[in-house]
Amino acid sequence: MSALAKRILEEARALSPEERRSVALELLEDDADDGTPEEIEQAWTEEVKRRAEAALRGEGETLDAAEHLAKLQARFG
Repeated sequence: MSALAKRILEEARALSPEERRSVALELLEDDADDGTPEEIEQAWTEEVKRRAEAALRGEGETLDAAEHLAKLQARFG
């Protein structure tokens, strides 16, 4: 995440819950214009293939389920 994105996130966390929801909805609506359902499905299919191929090559960080759940618990309580 870029420094700008981190700063925006920090500022967004200072908003009221209602304001955060409004901002989130606006951002999600902006993303809704990223293509047709078929184009989005194709993009996700390509992304899954890319990630699977990277994992088979041993690239990237892998976590077993227990490690992943522990990180989520530590982050979100």
